[in-house]
Amino acid sequence: MPHIVPIKELKNTATISKLVEESNEPVFVTKNGYGSMVLMSMDVYEKEFARNQTIELINESIKDYKKTGNFVNGPMFIQEMKAKYGK
Repeated sequence: MPHIVPIKELKNTATISKLVEESNEPVFVTKNGYGSMVLMSMDVYEKEFARNQTIELINESIKDYKKTGNFVNGPMFIQEMKAKYGK
């Protein structure tokens, strides 16, 4: 269940910080009963950012495939990159 707090609660920085850090999801802040902003821990933000980047890359790949009809063998590509960059 999402955490929703009124904006006046932001005065209690230690309490809000603890709530955000302990929550594995964003904390929604309301102002006058309406959504105003979202707070989230760095961990939650980084996971969400990585997820969005992955979705964008997949969508780009699908567009490329539809446009060219060509695809790349994933494991082979990774092996080539490891050989090329030594990792």
